[in-house]
Formats: sequence, structure tokens, C-alpha cells
Amino acid sequence: MALSKIDAFDFPEGMKLSRKYEIVSRLGGGWEGEVYLVQEAGTDILRAAKFFYPQRNLKNKTVNFYAKKLHKLHSCHALIKYLSQEIIIHEDEEITYLISEFVDGKTLSSFLNSRPRKKLTSFQGLHLLHAIAKGVEEIHHLKEYHGDLHTDNVIVTKFGLEFSVKLIDVFQWGRATKGSIQDDVIDMIRIFYDALGGAKTYSSQPQEVKDIVCGLKKNMIRKKFKTAGHLRVYLEHMHLEVL
Repeated sequence: MALSKIDAFDFPEGMKLSRKYEIVSRLGGGWEGEVYLVQEAGTDILRAAKFFYPQRNLKNKTVNFYAKKLHKLHSCHALIKYLSQEIIIHEDEEITYLISEFVDGKTLSSFLNSRPRKKLTSFQGLHLLHAIAKGVEEIHHLKEYHGDLHTDNVIVTKFGLEFSVKLIDVFQWGRATKGSIQDDVIDMIRIFYDALGGAKTYSSQPQEVKDIVCGLKKNMIRKKFKTAGHLRVYLEHMHLEVL
């Protein structure tokens, strides 16, 4: 029997799942499926549940790959922890979903929209970049890569003297290569650039910022920062008196 193409789940608040969870609210969605905030029966602990559209998850290949990758990276502090895999029946289809820890925070894009002039100061931006670089460094150390770093895949959980962030949607096929690892670095620097206001503010940024952004020239960035670890060390040895 051919799979139906489900474009949306739209699960209602209060819906019971596998006798274990209850839908609280929808958190978001994308090409693969939708993510919901759920409450665990008995404990009332909040979790995140990612439901995969069946046509994007043939024979559970996508879910299993995703779960195994998250399990391999379970020691990475910046990644959300995978807990279990579950199944429900929806529109006569088996729908697999993954349960993970729920992290209370804002996507970086939403966080920036709430800031004055919708951007960070240079000093704040450097702390943000350092937090992201530390998280991605752990992924690179395990010979993996993120592959989709942007402001909607970074969750800000703490902002004060320093940033605390979580990285989501770490899902890419294939083994990590020198190129994919360096692409992560380029994406991190693009996040930094955008968080500071992008093209509108770049010309007025201090030279220390421009020395990191390298005019967004990929070859220059690759030459200067080969991995997230190199970028993290560079940031930790900067002189910040003028920022």
C-alpha cells in the first residue's frame, strides 16, 4: 500500500500519545515533520516530540539515522538529548516520533528580534560566537558535523555575562569531511555577522570583528579557521579593550 503524503499533522492540545504523553502545544515544523511540546504522563515532565511525515521517513530510515546520530553525540552539551522512539497511528499510517529533552528558550532569530535595533553589540556577538563555537567543537571532535547552522537552529537559553545555547536539527547524511567541518565554521561566522546587524552595520564594526568575518569570503575564512576549535581558541586570545 502506497504511503499517503501528509503535509501537516495539526495535533490538538490535549491529544494523548502512546499512553505516555499529552500534546501541550506545537513548537514548529519543517520539511521532515513537526515538533510539539508534550507532557509525560505521571511525572508531568515536559518533553519535545518530533513527528516525521511518513513520505520523509521510508522504512524509518530517517528516524533511525537521526536517533543514532544524536545518541553518538549525547556527550555534546550544546545538543538536545535524545530519549526514545515511539509510534502512533494517524490517518491509517504509522507515524514515528522521537522524544527528546525540552529546552526552554528562544530561537536566535526570535531573540534578535527582541533586542534593541534587532541586533547585538560587538561584545555580545563575540560571546555568542564563542558559545556556538564551543558547542560545535564538541561535534567536530567526535568526527561529525552539524551541516545546517543558522539563526533558527540555535536556541538561546541564557543571556547575561555569557550566552548559553542549544543547537537543533543536527541532521545530515554522509560522513564528516574537511569541507563539511569548515562549512560549519563559515555558517557560524555568518550567524555572528547577521547577529551584529549584517551589511547595515558591518562597515562601522571594529577591526577585531572584521578580522573574524573576513568580508564573508569563504576561502579566507577556511584559511584562517580550519575548525570550530581553532575559532574558539582565537576568540579566547583576543584583545577586547576597544569593544
